[in-house]
Amino acid sequence: MKKFWLVTVPRVVLGLIFLAGAIDGFSFIFTGTHLIHPPTSDRGLQFESALKATGFFWPLMKVVEIIGAICLLSNRAPAFGLAVLSPIMAVVVLFHIFLNPQGIPLSFLLVICGALLLRAYASRYAAVFHSGDAQPVVAPAPLRRASPACAGR
Repeated sequence: MKKFWLVTVPRVVLGLIFLAGAIDGFSFIFTGTHLIHPPTSDRGLQFESALKATGFFWPLMKVVEIIGAICLLSNRAPAFGLAVLSPIMAVVVLFHIFLNPQGIPLSFLLVICGALLLRAYASRYAAVFHSGDAQPVVAPAPLRRASPACAGR
């Protein structure tokens, strides 16, 4: 039950938030209209317009969001999903803190869910933060079996 509340619920919540954001972003890319567009400050709208005006960044961000959301929702490589979504989560949190304070509750939810999942998947990220020299990975030599002709000797 503890795993359900500390891992499964945050994983599904983050997955659904980013899936909704990706679907809304693709809606804008293909139709020019948003499905979901909460109230945004003027500075927030300027920032969003700048991302869209680059021509490449908005679609890239939405593709990353959908990949991360699918990883989290399907529970296939959820640590990878969290890793690819973390930079976007950081931008969303900073966006709401500095440019659009109406979204601070969403930022709080992202931080809490992200922290719970980071703690749950910490062992999967341990190798990234391990200090020391890299050791080459060497596959063990295959075992040689005696041929049937040699077995009778």
